[in-house]
Amino acid sequence: MSDSPKRKRPLVADKRNSGKASRVAKKAPAKKAPARRKAARRSAPRRGGPIGWLSALVRWVLRLIWVITWRVTAVALLLLALAVGYFYTTLPPLEALLDGRARGSVTMLDRNGEVFAWRGDQFGGVVTADSVSPHLKNAVIATEDKRFYQHFGVSPRGVASAVRINLSEGRGPLSGHGGSTITQQVAKLLCLGEPYDATSGQTEREYEAECRRSSLKRKAKEAVYSMAMEAKYSKNDILSIYLNRAYMGGGAFGAEAAAQRFFGKPASALKPAEGAMLAGLLTAPTTLSPTNNLDRSQNRAATVIRLMQDQGYLSQAEADKAINNPAELSEAAEAKAGGYFADWVMSSGPEFFTRNTTEDVIIKTTLDQRIQRAAEEGLNWVFDNKVRAGSKAQAAVVIMSADGAVRGMVGGRKTNVAGAFNRASQAMRQTGSAFKPFIYAAALDLGYSPNDLIEDAPYCLDIPGSGQWCPKNYTNSFKGNVTLTTALKDSLNIPAVKVSESVGRDIVSQVATSFGIKSDLAAGPALALGASESTLIEMTGAYAGILNGGSSVKPYGLVDLTLQGETEPLMGTSGGIGERVIQEDAALQLVYMMEKVVSEGTGGRAKFGGRELAGKTGTTQANRDAWFIGFSADYVAGVWMGYDDNTPLTGVSGGGLPTEIWHEVMVRVHEGMPNRPLPMIVPAPAVVEAPPARQQTAPSRRQDPVSLIDQVLRDIFGGGSSQGGSARPGNR
Repeated sequence: MSDSPKRKRPLVADKRNSGKASRVAKKAPAKKAPARRKAARRSAPRRGGPIGWLSALVRWVLRLIWVITWRVTAVALLLLALAVGYFYTTLPPLEALLDGRARGSVTMLDRNGEVFAWRGDQFGGVVTADSVSPHLKNAVIATEDKRFYQHFGVSPRGVASAVRINLSEGRGPLSGHGGSTITQQVAKLLCLGEPYDATSGQTEREYEAECRRSSLKRKAKEAVYSMAMEAKYSKNDILSIYLNRAYMGGGAFGAEAAAQRFFGKPASALKPAEGAMLAGLLTAPTTLSPTNNLDRSQNRAATVIRLMQDQGYLSQAEADKAINNPAELSEAAEAKAGGYFADWVMSSGPEFFTRNTTEDVIIKTTLDQRIQRAAEEGLNWVFDNKVRAGSKAQAAVVIMSADGAVRGMVGGRKTNVAGAFNRASQAMRQTGSAFKPFIYAAALDLGYSPNDLIEDAPYCLDIPGSGQWCPKNYTNSFKGNVTLTTALKDSLNIPAVKVSESVGRDIVSQVATSFGIKSDLAAGPALALGASESTLIEMTGAYAGILNGGSSVKPYGLVDLTLQGETEPLMGTSGGIGERVIQEDAALQLVYMMEKVVSEGTGGRAKFGGRELAGKTGTTQANRDAWFIGFSADYVAGVWMGYDDNTPLTGVSGGGLPTEIWHEVMVRVHEGMPNRPLPMIVPAPAVVEAPPARQQTAPSRRQDPVSLIDQVLRDIFGGGSSQGGSARPGNR
C-alpha cells in the first residue's frame, strides 16, 4: 500500500459540457460578423471618377423625384377630396333631379279623345332603374357604359380609349368620342350644378351649348362632379336620373315619355327590341328618332341588341327574335296627322299654356283624324296625278263644321311637319271671285232676289285721281241681261261690280267683315273683284256663316285646356257661332245661288255622289291665286293653290285644280255618310219693275227687285257706263 498522494485530474471540462462550450465559443464571433460587414462597407472606398459622380447624381435626382412625387400626389389627393366634398355638399336630394325640363309639355287630343300630337318638352312621369323594363336598363348600360357598376364615376380606360380613337381619326383628343360614363353624362345633363339664369342675358340655347362644351377645364370639373355624385347617390339613383332626364327625340324627355310617345305603353312594359330602340336614340335623338326615320332607328336598335347579346344580357335566340321583329311605332306616333293643325292650335291658344308653358297641359281639340287623312290624301292624289312632276306650286286645305269647328287642316304639300309655314292660316292672298258671295249676301239682305236681272255689258267708272276704270269678264265677252244667280254661277265681273256699287261698298265691306274677313278690304270698286287679301281659314269660316243661316263664325280648334292630373278644365273654346250678319232667308237664297255654281257653273268639277253642293271659284289677277270654297250640308271646305313667291300659275283657275282637290278631299270626307240636302230657298220668279233711286244714306232692307240696277247706277254716277279706258283683268 502506497502512502504517496493521489494523482490530480487535469484541469479540463467534463465531456458532457465540452460540446456546449465549444458551440458557445464558436457562436460568439458570429454575433459580431454583421458589425464587421457594416464597418467593412463603411470603410469600402467609393468608386471615384466621373462614373462615381454620375451615379451619385442619379441617386440624388431619383430621391428628389420620389419626395416631390409623393408630396404632390398627397396634396393633389387632398385637393381632390376637398373638391369632391364641396360638390357633395351642393348636390340636392335625388327627387329634385328627376325632372329637369325648363318647359312643360302639351298633349293634344282629337275630338274622340285620342292623342294625335305632342308639343313642348314631354315628360311621362318619374321612373327608376328598378321600375323600367330590365331590357331598357340593360340596353342603356350595354350601349352607354358597360362598366357602369365597376367604376367610381370616371373610367380611365374609357377616356384613354376615346383619346386614342380621336387622335387616330385626325381629331383633337377631346373631339369626337368622349369616353364619358353614364355618371359623367348625368353631370352634363345637370350642367355641373349650374342652373339656368334668365336674367344673365344668356339664351337657353347658349346655356345648353355651354353645358355641352368639352374644354379640358370643363372635363376636369365634370370628373370631380361625377365622383361627388358617386359618393352622394347609389348607382341605381344615378341611372334613374339619366333615364328621367335624357332627351330621346320627338319632344320626349325621359324613358316614360319616350315609351308612351313611340310605342303607346309604359316604360315598364318594353320588349327587348323596344328597349334597344330607345337606348339607341341616346347618341343622336333627333337624327335617329323613329318618327323621322323608322328604318334608321331600327338599324341602330339592331346594333344595340348585338351589344346586349355580347355582354350576356340576351341569349342568341332572344337576340335573333328581337332583330327579326323590330320595334314598331304606335298608331298615334305613326299617324303623322295634324301637324299644321297642331301648330295652329298652339298659336291660337294662350301663350303661357302653349308656347311658353311650364306646366304639363292636355288640350282637347276639334280635329277629326279621319277627315285629316282625307284632306292629306285628296291633296296628294291631285298633285301625283294632275300636276306636272317637279312643280313647286303649293296648296292648302281647311275643313270645318258650320259652327267653325276645324276638323282638318293642311298648310302645304309636305304634310308631316311641325313649325312650318302654314299657308292655311298665315298666307295672306288675294281672294278673287271667291269674294263675290259677300256682295250678293249684302244685296239679298237688302231685299234683292236671286232672279233679279242685271245687264252684263261694257261698263266703266271714273276713279278720282286714277282716271277711268273698266272691268272685264274672265272670258272678255258679255251676256246681256242676266239674273243675279247666273251672274254668280258664271262668275261675271261686271254684274258683281254693278251690284256692289248699287248696294254700296261700305255695306259690302261691313258684311264681309262681320262674316270674319279681318284684313283691310280694298276701298275702291275693285273690292267686288276680290282685290282684298285674306287667309284660307278666314274665307272658309266666312262661308261657314253662309251655311249656318247667316251668323258669323270664328274658326276654332281648342275645345278645352286642362293641366295634367287635373279634371276641371282651365279654359274652354273661344270660337264658334257669333252674331247674325244677314237674315236667314237671305242666307238660304244665297245657298241656292251658290248651289248653281256647282250644278251649272264654274264649279262643276266639284260634283260627286249626287249630293247637293254649293261653293264659289276664285282666280286672281294674272292667275297668281286660285281658290275653291264650298260646302255640303255637313262640312265646309276651302282650297287655295298658288306659288309662295306669287309666280303666276300656268293654266290653272279656281274652277280647275283647286276644285278637283276639293272634290277628292270631300269625296273621302263623305264616305259612308248619308246624303243630306242643302238648307236653301228656291226663289220665286222675278217681277220686273223699276226700283227707286238709291238713297245716299245707308239703305234699309228693300222689298223691290233690281231688274234695272243699271238705272240706279245711272242715277248715282250720272251715266258712267260708257266703254273706254284700261280694264282690270276679270276673275273667275
